[in-house]
Amino acid sequence: MEQVKILISGANGKMGHAVAAAVSGREDCKVSAGVDLYTKQYADFPIFEKLSDVTEKPDVVIDFSNPAILDDLLDYCLVNGVPCVLATTGYSEEQIAKIRKASASIPVFFSFNMSLGINLLVQLAKKAVSILGGQFDIEIVEKHHNQKIDAPSGTAIMLADAINGELNNEYHYVYDRHSQRQKREPKEIGMHAIRGGTIVGEHDIIFAGHDEVITLSHSAASKEVFAVGAVNAAVFLAKQDAGMYDMSQLMEQA
Repeated sequence: MEQVKILISGANGKMGHAVAAAVSGREDCKVSAGVDLYTKQYADFPIFEKLSDVTEKPDVVIDFSNPAILDDLLDYCLVNGVPCVLATTGYSEEQIAKIRKASASIPVFFSFNMSLGINLLVQLAKKAVSILGGQFDIEIVEKHHNQKIDAPSGTAIMLADAINGELNNEYHYVYDRHSQRQKREPKEIGMHAIRGGTIVGEHDIIFAGHDEVITLSHSAASKEVFAVGAVNAAVFLAKQDAGMYDMSQLMEQA
């Protein structure tokens, strides 16, 4: 079996280490190199300061770094024809447009959350909406560690977008109620962010109806679930043609 060669962007971050650990136990892929401003080597692959310094072309890049490097990352992948798994959060709408444009030339895997469980939660939420329709109020609560910068989380937005899509995109999002002295509108999805301690990631979708409440929940106990998902995505993406991919296609392969 020929191993898929993976380049880790953000190799010395917590998620970079988690990806390297996830790859180490597999036979279908290997880490060929890493890129990070902090170039301390901790495994049997070299770590370079810049993408332009990488000496061996990888089969796919996994990026767990920072939205600020997106332009350089896409340029590298486009010039070298390398598929890219984008697992970083906090992209702007303008950056997401650049990602979609790049996917016309190379395979791009883009998801706000690499956990298989979260993406199953998306499917369950869509099924719930198809049955409950507009009869239930919908609220999303997400909890993360106190070092997370963006709020609401990209995953919460992904969940809301999936739900809203099932509702013909007729709903709007409400992120804060403290300044509003009015009743809840029927066609809104409430979004609530909690930051504290070392919470890895928890998401609740609450369907509140007349005299009954249905809650769909997902809790991540460690960052390993996101690393494993990203590696699965990388192995999948290395065999694909140019285009935009996400967890729905990966789950179909399972």
